[in-house]
Amino acid sequence: MTTSIPVPEAPRIRHRDGRRVRPTGGQTRVLAAESPAQLAERLPLTYHAAHTALTARHDIVRVLDGRDDRLLAIVGPCSVHDRTAALDYASRLRDAAAALADDLLVVMRVYVEKPRSCLGWPGLVGDPGLDGGADLGRGLAEARSLMLDIAETGLPVGCEWVNPVTSAYLSDVVAWGCVGARTAASQVHRDLVSGLPMPVGIKNGTDGSVQVAVDGVRAAAAPHTFLGASGAGPVALLRTSGNPDCHVVLRGGADGPNYGAAHVRRAAGLLTDAGLPARVLVDASHGNSGKQHERQHAVVEDLAVRVADGDTVVRGVLLESFLVPGRQDPGGPSLVFGQSVTDACIGWSGTARLLRELAGAARARRHASCPHPHPRRVADPDSAALVERI
Repeated sequence: MTTSIPVPEAPRIRHRDGRRVRPTGGQTRVLAAESPAQLAERLPLTYHAAHTALTARHDIVRVLDGRDDRLLAIVGPCSVHDRTAALDYASRLRDAAAALADDLLVVMRVYVEKPRSCLGWPGLVGDPGLDGGADLGRGLAEARSLMLDIAETGLPVGCEWVNPVTSAYLSDVVAWGCVGARTAASQVHRDLVSGLPMPVGIKNGTDGSVQVAVDGVRAAAAPHTFLGASGAGPVALLRTSGNPDCHVVLRGGADGPNYGAAHVRRAAGLLTDAGLPARVLVDASHGNSGKQHERQHAVVEDLAVRVADGDTVVRGVLLESFLVPGRQDPGGPSLVFGQSVTDACIGWSGTARLLRELAGAARARRHASCPHPHPRRVADPDSAALVERI
């Protein structure tokens, strides 16, 4: 139940001509909210979900640093809106991740907040009913519950941090985070990321600027002190250590795609010049696909060829993918099960093919650098059968 919190009224002021000074600008109604600690007590982090998140964070950093020669694959819907469809997708992706674990480290995109250029559906947290109800309390609980269930199966979860307060409710479940193109230059988000306990990718700006992402990585690596939400709920003074595990994500921009070899080399050079590790991920969607979801195939195929030829700068790929290709409007009378309500995504069959292609590229690169490698671990004894199924 949502309750209003009494707020002292502003004194009634009169202008010098005797007229009453009326309120200007926007007005705010203050409502009570469940604290992060209260939500975590109601929906606790289980041992298995914690194990998934913590070990995945460790492994992701090893991939980013080149100590693990696999590719990182951040794969999933542009946004999740339907719990049943998200869990169906997660089950398929978990099997694929197990089958390809020697060559890919797979993380599921569980994006529960959506930054909007103007207006639009704000994501599961902001509008879980897809009806404009803005029931954020329900949205936070549904998002945390979904993330916990996915992580419980052993599949790591990744998301974009949009509202800085949301991380206090969800960050313990998340293995990989992202700062989007619209907030890459935001000092608030750089402060936030400097204290998040996970590797975080910072995207280049919507105008295509990679320097803003490099600056974001550099800023987030330093300690910061700022006002934010504590676990108990009240605003607190937060002091962070700095996050050394941030990296650049190339997503294209207004000036066109930036996943090509020359673009990647330039991004690596900017990072090196800033005294930062040359760690780069490529987002196959957004500006790199020209907002045409099927073009993600061409982006991945190009990257796979370069990786197989020995490219070690690209450490991973982001894909927007769901059960059914394309997109639909969130306010429709009957939604298609497993189809995105935000950006258009590729379907599951295409996703499975691209994951196999990326795995093959990582394997080819390994064999080229070490013709007689030691046998690598197999994540699942039935992985060969799983490869056939995906």
